[in-house]
Amino acid sequence: MKSVFEEMGGTYSDINGYLLPNLAIPESPPLGKSGRMRMRYLKEHRPALYSSLLLTGRLDPHLAEIDEACEERMELLTQQMAKQEGVTEALKAADQMDWVCRMNSIGSRVEEIVMNELVYC
Repeated sequence: MKSVFEEMGGTYSDINGYLLPNLAIPESPPLGKSGRMRMRYLKEHRPALYSSLLLTGRLDPHLAEIDEACEERMELLTQQMAKQEGVTEALKAADQMDWVCRMNSIGSRVEEIVMNELVYC
């Protein structure tokens, strides 16, 4: 007579006379910085939502979606702000240090905006 586990396709391994089920944790996609920050935020500030997403198996897709949305939003905002502030390739050719300073400033502001919009909400 097969167990319910075996009927569903599960298998066992004999280890020191004990039959132990062969279980594997599903591979989750690697998370970027935004996904990891979202997970930490959910754990610390929204534990009920975190538990719900984790128990229903929707946590990994949610974190991957947040990570992708943050990347897209940061790229778009960086381009828009650079254009608005006149940070161009011509400036890069003329004065590299000024270009780097301005791009770092834009990057910091964009990251703060995106984190508040998508990660910490």
